[in-house]
Amino acid sequence: MLFSTLVSTTLLAATAWGALLTQVQNYNNNATSRAQMYVYRPDNVVENAPLVVVIHSCQSSAQSYFQNSAIPWKQGSDKKGYITIWPSSPNSGTCWDVSSKRSLTHLGGGDSQAIANMILYALSEYNADSERVYVTGGSSGAMMSNVLAATYPELIKAVSLYSGVAAGCFVSSSGGVAQWNNSCSGGQSRATPQKWKQVVLDMYPGYDGPRPKMQIWHGSVDGTLAPQNYQEEIKQWTAVFNMTQEPTSSVQNFPKQGYTTSNYGDSVQGIYAQGVGHSVPANLAASEEWFGL
Repeated sequence: MLFSTLVSTTLLAATAWGALLTQVQNYNNNATSRAQMYVYRPDNVVENAPLVVVIHSCQSSAQSYFQNSAIPWKQGSDKKGYITIWPSSPNSGTCWDVSSKRSLTHLGGGDSQAIANMILYALSEYNADSERVYVTGGSSGAMMSNVLAATYPELIKAVSLYSGVAAGCFVSSSGGVAQWNNSCSGGQSRATPQKWKQVVLDMYPGYDGPRPKMQIWHGSVDGTLAPQNYQEEIKQWTAVFNMTQEPTSSVQNFPKQGYTTSNYGDSVQGIYAQGVGHSVPANLAASEEWFGL
């Protein structure tokens, strides 16, 4: 009985003292989007900590994504001491708004600006390192990762996204917020590399600064976001970096059996997972390596 009481007390103390996912009620958000901000700061957070923004999929939330055992970023944070931000979508179905003009435009007021505000808040309040800000996400979160790379490139150093679509592919002709786009999801939205590049440039007119390097994952049998979307993403970002669509190098069965990793110079990497559906499981080691963590 005494042993049981001691164990219970120890567990309660660990829960009370250990790092927790915490909502930030006021993150100085000046966007119209009411996206919520959650942050995880591990007990061993390092000085000038890197910052990783982890963006959830549809039918999810910051809390459920954080607790999902298949999403490994809490473990990475605990091991290496970096801070993670977990945005939570305000939209019906909890998909991210990657369709409206306001979210597809720099300082447009949409979900993308709300997440940018979370980054700015974390840099200021937690003394995170502005030179080491990274973004990752799956499915709808991967779509938003692409949108953030286009709309707020000055804030982000690298992106690792799982099973998304090209930035701007989900645009709504009616301007609707968080609208589904069947043409894009089905792989029918295709364009030349230069046209996809122009979509990115139009999201932040006049910007000529550095852009985050892009790591793009997709499964060959994705039934939700057709595999063609992988090709459109590669076209888009290689064009943004003025690279050819032919890889400079490729490695078979890496980082896992059946995966092919293709490098397009130093700034774009594509990882195509043969036989994998929607969405490709997050690979902490490969994403951390891409980020330089």
